[in-house]
Amino acid sequence: MFLVTGASGNVGREVVATLQDKGAPVRALHRSRRDELPAGAEVAQGDLNDPDSLAGAFDDVEGVFLLPGYADMPGLVRLAERSGARIILLSGPSADSRDLSNAVTAYMVRSEDAVRAGDVPWTVLRPSGFMSNTFQWVHQLSSADVVTLPFAGVPIAWIDPADIAAVAVLALTEPGHDRATYRLTGPRSLIPPELVATLGRALHRQLEFRAETDDQVRERFARELPPAYAAAFLDFYVDGALDDSRVLTTVAELTGQPAGTYEDWAVRHRDALLAAAGEGDRS
Repeated sequence: MFLVTGASGNVGREVVATLQDKGAPVRALHRSRRDELPAGAEVAQGDLNDPDSLAGAFDDVEGVFLLPGYADMPGLVRLAERSGARIILLSGPSADSRDLSNAVTAYMVRSEDAVRAGDVPWTVLRPSGFMSNTFQWVHQLSSADVVTLPFAGVPIAWIDPADIAAVAVLALTEPGHDRATYRLTGPRSLIPPELVATLGRALHRQLEFRAETDDQVRERFARELPPAYAAAFLDFYVDGALDDSRVLTTVAELTGQPAGTYEDWAVRHRDALLAAAGEGDRS
């Protein structure tokens, strides 16, 4: 049995699907929204901030796909120890800097440290920005063909969550990945105007990109994010603390398949993107 935390999320859902494609038994963890979980998986309920609520979820588990940043990461690791499970931890590239003054980096570092300190086999995944982040802004298309995004000149080697899942499942089910830290990227580094142009082709719409200025980003983040996290993202993408642009071939080397392109991701998710934009099926 494999336990997948964040099973309704962008990466967790893909991990569940990939395990199911291999015929592996999957237990999907949820806290409250059971209806959002992938079909066909065994369901377990619990709160990752409360390891005591998860004891049953870890029963008879041989591998865990674990999200970072929870209040008692050592407690979650102890649950895996008791079940004899390996841990595949989703982390991020900023953890390499170990800059604990950055709130995002700090929770990645502490999560990695907890896993490495445990008596469990572990693999750490540090992917670049997710292509699925597109869903966070595609709602702008409900009223116009204009997309306004921050950090207009910042290139990122965007990765398909399905590729992260492919590596995660490989590490969960096959030997040879213990104590490895894998930096994962997509096949091309893109800046936001290039993302919008590519999305427009996938949706058969002529989209216009508009840049959100850094001052506008600061004002919006002050309204929308806790101060520590607003500062973290500004540190990454305005001050340049994180370079997420480097393209690596790790996905292809591990899985034997090239990492998917943003074009392919957008076409594959076209119906869902149109629905998020309030358009329904425009095929």
